[in-house]
Amino acid sequence: MTKLSVNINKIATLRNSRGGNVPDLLQVARDVERFGAQGITVHPRPDERHIRYKDVYELKEIVSTEFNIEGNPLEKKFVDLVLKVKPTQVTLVPDTGSQLTSDHGWDTISKQDYLKKIISEFKTAGIRTSIFVNADLKMIEGAKKTGTDRIELYTEEYARLYFKEKETVIKSFAAAAKLAGELNIGVNAGHDLSRENLKFFKQHVPNLLEVSIGHALVSDALYFGLENTIQMYLRELK
Repeated sequence: MTKLSVNINKIATLRNSRGGNVPDLLQVARDVERFGAQGITVHPRPDERHIRYKDVYELKEIVSTEFNIEGNPLEKKFVDLVLKVKPTQVTLVPDTGSQLTSDHGWDTISKQDYLKKIISEFKTAGIRTSIFVNADLKMIEGAKKTGTDRIELYTEEYARLYFKEKETVIKSFAAAAKLAGELNIGVNAGHDLSRENLKFFKQHVPNLLEVSIGHALVSDALYFGLENTIQMYLRELK
């Protein structure tokens, strides 16, 4: 079964909007795990507009499932954080501080030497590595040369086109995942996956180990409750 890692950035955004500690991010993480999710994902950004660096250290102490930290390793502060916390997995994302959200994957060819170096540093520390990539076969081939353990397929295009041309758009993701499997690279996926489009993705993309979902899941929880929502998403992944 594909694992569900819940991105709790949106919970931190809500907390930060009023100050104080409501909602309690650590308790939400505990409950997410208790309700059945197999991982917690956070993406701290330099301006700490949602997840704060302090949160990451505190979460490390209480997360009992897989802990995944996303971010851009060009930020020394991020690299230092990951090496100190030693999460289960670090997912390298080529975003900038000014971006509202991640919007593209790595160019694993032009950035290959850099990625090799930083991935080696994380793997030496015993941290599983994943890199954010578009569903492009050349980028998958380049990812193999970086030494990464996994890729995370950037699924915004799939989500955007799902209701109009899902049969067409899924093909590149299926092909990318198939190639990754042949190259012995694990496959994760994330960005704009939702209760509506998750099952079709899971059914057509081979070798899918993990999905990371935050915005859609937290939005659904406003209507269905967190426990029920997590169970709904888990059912989509069966």
